[in-house]
Amino acid sequence: MSTALVVGADRGIARAIAIALADRGDNVFAACLGDKPDLSKPGITVIGGVDVTSDAAVARMASDLTARKVRIDALYHVAGILLMDELGSINFNDVRRQFEVNAIGPLRTVQAVAHLLDTGSKVGIVTSRVASLGDNHTGGTYGYRMSKAAANMAGLNLHHDLSKRGIAVLLLHPGMVATDLVPNYPHGPDHIKPEKAAEGLIKRMDELTLESAGVFRHANGELLPW
Repeated sequence: MSTALVVGADRGIARAIAIALADRGDNVFAACLGDKPDLSKPGITVIGGVDVTSDAAVARMASDLTARKVRIDALYHVAGILLMDELGSINFNDVRRQFEVNAIGPLRTVQAVAHLLDTGSKVGIVTSRVASLGDNHTGGTYGYRMSKAAANMAGLNLHHDLSKRGIAVLLLHPGMVATDLVPNYPHGPDHIKPEKAAEGLIKRMDELTLESAGVFRHANGELLPW
């Protein structure tokens, strides 16, 4: 039985990942921002109050896991925010907030739990295709794009550092997913359900090896440009 840490599991994709992993028999620790998310089911242990922008909150989570003598086989870092903007009306506090959550958050988390990762462990950081410099044909959404591109860089750095310990790191795009990441954001026919995204992300993590690590990949398996 594998043990997974899923960060940001209050809702959406991360919640679907936690449930899917538990359903197949994995031991899941669901790190949630709230204290009482609707994740009461066998196989899932909820750790509440995990704000990835807070050193103290992430340290408490790591201490809790350490006290339980947890060894993490798979870390899914999904927590993220999207604050819409456009040139001419950019709120730079919103840009900073997105960097705190989307880029610094996963780095803070991985650093805090690195001692709980062993040879053979896997780290998956969910970013977004809009972070790709090579695939940016429309512009816009400055804070989100920039913060997710920074997350990709953090993940690639982590790959170089953690691969020396036999730990594989992968950057992941979940696809166009119908979640409430942005309230009232219109979801078109191309948007998939969180459960479908979770299925693809889990598959990519299951097949991840040191040899295939250190890349940016779509949940459907497609290799994405940086």
